[in-house]
Amino acid sequence: MAPYSDTPDGLFRGYLTPAYAAAQEAVAGWMIEAGMTVSIDAAANLIGRYEGGPGFAAPPLLIGSHIDSVRDAGRYDGPLGVMLGIEAVAALNAAGRRPDFPIEVIAFGDEEGSRFPAAMLTSRAVAGTLDPAALAVADRDGVTLHEALAAYRRLVAGWQSKREEEPAFGGIADFGSARRAAPLAYLEVHIEQGPVLDAEGLALGVVTGIAAQLRYQVGVVGVAGHAGTTTMALRRDALAAAAEAVLMVERVARSGAGDLVATVGRLLAVPGAANVIPGRVDFTIDIRSGDQGVRDAAATAILAELDAIAARRCISISAERVQNLAASACDPGLTDRLAEAVAAEGLPVRRLVSGAGHDAMVMAALCPTAMLFIRCVAGISHNPDEHVDPADADAALQAMLGFIDRLGEAV
Repeated sequence: MAPYSDTPDGLFRGYLTPAYAAAQEAVAGWMIEAGMTVSIDAAANLIGRYEGGPGFAAPPLLIGSHIDSVRDAGRYDGPLGVMLGIEAVAALNAAGRRPDFPIEVIAFGDEEGSRFPAAMLTSRAVAGTLDPAALAVADRDGVTLHEALAAYRRLVAGWQSKREEEPAFGGIADFGSARRAAPLAYLEVHIEQGPVLDAEGLALGVVTGIAAQLRYQVGVVGVAGHAGTTTMALRRDALAAAAEAVLMVERVARSGAGDLVATVGRLLAVPGAANVIPGRVDFTIDIRSGDQGVRDAAATAILAELDAIAARRCISISAERVQNLAASACDPGLTDRLAEAVAAEGLPVRRLVSGAGHDAMVMAALCPTAMLFIRCVAGISHNPDEHVDPADADAALQAMLGFIDRLGEAV
């Protein structure tokens, strides 16, 4: 997968890494071939612009998704939406067509949050909802976002200079200047990352909204000690406490209402030696529901249980909220136009809520949004076995072009 993965075995493309820069260079080339001009904004997002027809001054339609990935990822989560945006513009350009508005295809850089603790840093910068305090972060190797931006600037200087353009971004102080004036609309096409469409034999789904999310970074502090000499009664084992907490998170989610889910996706025990009682454990908690009240009630219950575990085991547990994304409804008018475009391809219209988070939920603070799901085989995602049938991707492309036509009729 070199040079587009930061690991030799499997796919991992972190924000601002060498693989990220290499992917941007390839995608920029495809954008140019499709008839777009290319730029990089202050948050290191890649943007391709296709101008609208003469005589119109409408703001642009943004078509976007992300090109970063989780660790040991599949190939379609994020990049497929960017590629389909480019394909849509390429089809318009080949036909000599220019809508009554510009189209910008944006490849966001940090949707997953797989390198730095909080996700969607770059779409939040574009939407103008990013708290500057969120930029004071470092990755698991201790590299700060400021340092990563400086290293990334050097990585892309080569291919930027080939086009005789200066990068639009500076350093971390400029990050917030990626904020955009309100576009006409934002369209995101993405694999479903779930089993509904595949189970129902449907190629496409029209998203009506995205579930609310909370994410916490939890620190458990006990006392490290010798595994052979510290009696069980005297132990203050941080990992045993964390294990109890993980099962508690699962229990709260299982007993909750509706579509509530909660996940502990990362856990690190220190010092990590076989003969040492762990003195510290850090782990994450991710809580989601389409109903924000259900999500918040679960979070309150989980935090209270963490306090009880800490008191019972005579250890310290802290929980820092690092992400709070409200439930996001897609624009009803745009959703209807997207549904009409799907129906025009002779396909059933299936409307559904997304349990996974997407840049669209952030962009809803900036402009009306619409989202189209593509079936992924067996609902598998965040996994190397992630797969999309090419015929489904083509159906999505045709629906996108139909949506663009219908949006033009309304401008």
